[in-house]
Amino acid sequence: MSDGLTHLRVERRRGYWVAVLDCARGSAPGAPNVLSLAALADVQALVEEVERQRDIVAVILTGTETGGFAAGADLHELHRLTPQEAFAFSRRCQLLFRRIERARPLFIAAIDGYCIGGGMDLALACDLRYATTRSVFAHPGARLGLLTGWGGTARLPRALGRIEALRLFLTAEPISAAEALRLGLIHQMTDGDVLALACRRAEVAVRLGPHAVSHVKEVLGASTEYP
Repeated sequence: MSDGLTHLRVERRRGYWVAVLDCARGSAPGAPNVLSLAALADVQALVEEVERQRDIVAVILTGTETGGFAAGADLHELHRLTPQEAFAFSRRCQLLFRRIERARPLFIAAIDGYCIGGGMDLALACDLRYATTRSVFAHPGARLGLLTGWGGTARLPRALGRIEALRLFLTAEPISAAEALRLGLIHQMTDGDVLALACRRAEVAVRLGPHAVSHVKEVLGASTEYP
């Protein structure tokens, strides 16, 4: 699976995969995981491969220890896009994140560090979200004159309610993992190894089996209108 991927490292485990976003590879130490066009192409390739593998019950998305989970779109790339290209790019990401949300396997976000902007949109597209105590969440686009175009404006209100979603979008202020847990943005917080926690949840799903997991997702998804 990792053949040809430059921003994802994929580890196959029994019944589930762990996919590590490593978008800052080759950058300065501590550079954030930025969701560039190439990185998103790798995520799309991962989703397409997972959909072909009928025995995969869960996929864990996580980041690197230094780069965080994901820090949103590559603004340098965005500034080079024409309005038409920007619209197409936004639509492409919406469809990709919808595929993650509707995918047959369970998608789990294991968050350690920054989960910002488009990175939060990616986490919101996942079925379960776990985070370390040091994780930070934000939608800072308002400070830059931007508004996310990857489905976060629909998914965040569903997760938190309209009032809290408005607060996060309009203030552009970061929130801690503790507040994210209180608001319902994440399902569990740990001061230990978040990937180990996510793996335990994936192993529970594996014991349930692919048919049970996909059926639950299908039934619950049918009651929600997606962006």
